[in-house]
Amino acid sequence: MQEGLNQFERNDVWELVPCPPSQTIIGTKWVFRNKLDDQGNIVRNKARLVAQGYCQEEGIDYDETFAPVARLEAIHILLAYSCEFEMSMMGELNFFLGLQIKQCQEDIYISQSKYTKELLKKFGIKEGRTVSTSMATNVKIDKDEKGKSVDESKYRGMIGSLLFLTASRPDILHAVCLCARFQSNPKESHMSAVKRIFRYLKGTIQYGLFYPKNENFSLKGYSDSDYVGNIDDRKSTSGSCLFLGDCLVSWFSKKQNCVSLSTAEAEYTSAAFCCTQLLWMKQTLADYKCSFENVPIFCDNISAINIAQNPVHHNRTKHIEIRHHFLRDCVSKRKIEISFVPSQDQLADIFTKPLSSETFASIRARLGIMHIE
Repeated sequence: MQEGLNQFERNDVWELVPCPPSQTIIGTKWVFRNKLDDQGNIVRNKARLVAQGYCQEEGIDYDETFAPVARLEAIHILLAYSCEFEMSMMGELNFFLGLQIKQCQEDIYISQSKYTKELLKKFGIKEGRTVSTSMATNVKIDKDEKGKSVDESKYRGMIGSLLFLTASRPDILHAVCLCARFQSNPKESHMSAVKRIFRYLKGTIQYGLFYPKNENFSLKGYSDSDYVGNIDDRKSTSGSCLFLGDCLVSWFSKKQNCVSLSTAEAEYTSAAFCCTQLLWMKQTLADYKCSFENVPIFCDNISAINIAQNPVHHNRTKHIEIRHHFLRDCVSKRKIEISFVPSQDQLADIFTKPLSSETFASIRARLGIMHIE
């Protein structure tokens, strides 16, 4: 802390005024930090007063906690929306919530290359060849109960670091989420899968999201699932990606809560997850004076589309959870529209299953993930 304070004084940025003893809060501490750019140069100083002396009273606000946290989707929407606008006199945005922002006249680039370099150095990923995909297509990851155990603390640290990196690298999301399922008892096979992700990052350090300047503010989503893809419990994986114009602003990869009895159910459940996210985005974009009707969700399963569009319950669909039938309600109220897309054009495939190098690179480019100079 003293070293950080000395750095503040050397930079001559501001003077910290000490708090009078009568106003001192028990359990407080000043935290000083110097914010660096990707070249290691100091760009600004940051000071935080961390207080642990809370004044909550039981029966009034004892059970309440408030944390002003911005959702990453909201940040992506803001950046995508701000591409046709001029910047103010405050100057260009360079860093925001750990994201590196590069503004050009016609577009915006979002990356975490500095953070990626720090991760590779921290976990000693220096040697070895790079790979073209984050997951191998010929390897199925399971619990591997007979495998040799590895250091849980290191494994969890690697997973946590990679999860933060997915804020600008959607191309590693499925691989990271899959490896995150084995944090309680990681084996050597799981560690090998995580190290492969790092080797992929080593060859794509400068990759990030590309947001082009575009007056098209249409909203659309892609939904997909990998039917009973989990070897251990035979649950399916849902994946989706949502676009504001040509800008990818939201994505997720999540194992479904229950086992699906058909591919149609798995796809329908995934589309329902995608629908909830689209409804939240519609509400958020209302603050930007943007309104949308019949927002399309693209799905490559005709049976799931027919279930969503048919108002009559049939015997073949009664096994599907009632909570997912709100998708049909949203379709009938023209809030969303579920449409067919060929499998080769299903962009959400990258969030549900490992892909070949050619397919992976193709979808990655169409998502707007590219090399940033």
